[in-house]
Order: sequence, then C-alpha cells, then structure tokens
Amino acid sequence: MSDLSFTHLDPMGRARMVDVTPKEPTHRRAVARCIVSMQPETTAAVANREVKKGDVLAVARVAGIQAAKRTSDVIPLCHPLLVGSVSINFEIGDDHIAIEAQVDTVDRTGVEMEALHACSVAALTIYDMCKSADKGMVIGELALWEKTGGRSGVYRRGGDVAATVTNVVQS
Repeated sequence: MSDLSFTHLDPMGRARMVDVTPKEPTHRRAVARCIVSMQPETTAAVANREVKKGDVLAVARVAGIQAAKRTSDVIPLCHPLLVGSVSINFEIGDDHIAIEAQVDTVDRTGVEMEALHACSVAALTIYDMCKSADKGMVIGELALWEKTGGRSGVYRRGGDVAATVTNVVQS
C-alpha cells in the first residue's frame, strides 16, 4: 500500500503546488488506457473510414497529443512539463475502440496526468465524431497502466482491468 499523505496540501490543508525544484530531472514514462464502447456498426464505420466527419482515429490521435501537451492548463496543480514524446494507439474490437496513450519526458515530475489526459481527450474526440450515429457510446476503464522513473520507481497495473491493449493498430 502506498503512503497516503497528500502532497498537494500544505500543513493547514490548503491546496498548493508541490515544489519539485530540488529534484533532478530523470527520464519518465506513463501509459494510460481506456475504452470507448459502441455499436458494432459504429466500430465498422470507424474502421472503414466511413464516418462523415472524417478519419476518426487520425483526429483522435492529434487531439490526444495536443491534450498531453496542455495538461497543466486543465489540471490546476499539475506542473507544466516539456513533453518529449506522445504516442496514441488504437485497437478496434467488435463493439469498442481501446485507446493507449504513452507519454515520455525528461523532467522533475512524472507524466501520469499527461497520459491520462491524452487518453481521455482521444476518447472524447471519438465520441464527438461518432455521436450523430451512436448516442449510446460509453467511455470507461480509464486507468494508469504503467509509470517509470522518479523516486517511486516502476508501477505496472495488474491484470484486474478487463481491457488490455495488446495488438495495437497503427492508423
């Protein structure tokens, strides 16, 4: 079990931005995943590039990359980071699209929030582009799957979450 102290609170319980200036920059990576569940006809339309708004996965990939770079603009106590690389990949299933976001940096704090933000914005973009055909879509299972670098070391999620992106589709 991890330490349950909240570093974003000062001794009086007020929100604060954690001071990372004494830390040395190290290579850090985070991987997040989520799923957009939808009707099989919707996944087929996405796979065949038949969605009227355009190439859904291409637009979602760019949206996810932009989101990773702008995370500190949306999450109030998140540090602005120089993001070194972002990759967004998709796996199309019969009734879902699985999304994986990987973010790398060399900095004083981790990129977990950037990976989670990228994954969620990519999912929201898929929803936005497909909502006219399928209003019943559900975005779920957003989770951090891996984190490396920094003082806390390596974290890898166990097999307890139903969706695992293993055969990633490059599109």
